[in-house]
Amino acid sequence: MPGGPAPAAEGPRLLRSPEGLSKAVVALFGAVIATDALAMAAEVHLWRTYAGADGFTFVALERLRRAESLSALAVGLQFLAYLATAVLFLLWFRRVRGNAEVFDAGTQPMRRGWAIGAWFVPVGNLWLPRRIAGGIWSASAVPGTGQGGRSGSQALLNLWWGAWICTLLFARYAERRYDKAVVFDDVMDGLRLLIVSDALGVLAAVLALLFVRRLTAMQRERACLYVDPRPEPGTVPA
Repeated sequence: MPGGPAPAAEGPRLLRSPEGLSKAVVALFGAVIATDALAMAAEVHLWRTYAGADGFTFVALERLRRAESLSALAVGLQFLAYLATAVLFLLWFRRVRGNAEVFDAGTQPMRRGWAIGAWFVPVGNLWLPRRIAGGIWSASAVPGTGQGGRSGSQALLNLWWGAWICTLLFARYAERRYDKAVVFDDVMDGLRLLIVSDALGVLAAVLALLFVRRLTAMQRERACLYVDPRPEPGTVPA
């Protein structure tokens, strides 16, 4: 992938606080968790309605119609929550990537624009954002402690990314199975897969929320220790 060496940082004036964006992103991840849970509950209700339907009477069909409408409403709210979260998350991700370049441009594997662009590369979006996030994490860790002169295990980052990829792939599989279901048993199997998919979504959202909070805190601590290596205007380097 074209990445090239990252340009040298221009100084502390490029440091921009990610605090405000992180709070908004965390709140939206809370909304994602809530809508995932709502969708899961609606799918369980729909599954039970199908399982308990006594033939195709008018009463049974009316119950199915209401259950399907509730599920469709939950999916719509889920989509809106995901869309809003994705937009704010990308803005936050670009912000922390810019700060990482100031902290340590040499640890950044790709140029700053890829902080957003990498998410839209077909197939490549399965690993390129993780590569960028790893560079941000390394640059944001407080220097002078831990292995390699830096603190901060990337275990949380790896857990979040693994959960996100598993959720993404499983959700596509579950949706495909449900959309293609025709006979009763296939519909029930598809609903069960959707329920599992939403449960994985809750897990991925929780880990993403923790990742955002942790990386923001790391950058806050790192910024407090940042020292501009350039001399002040008008001074002569020793």
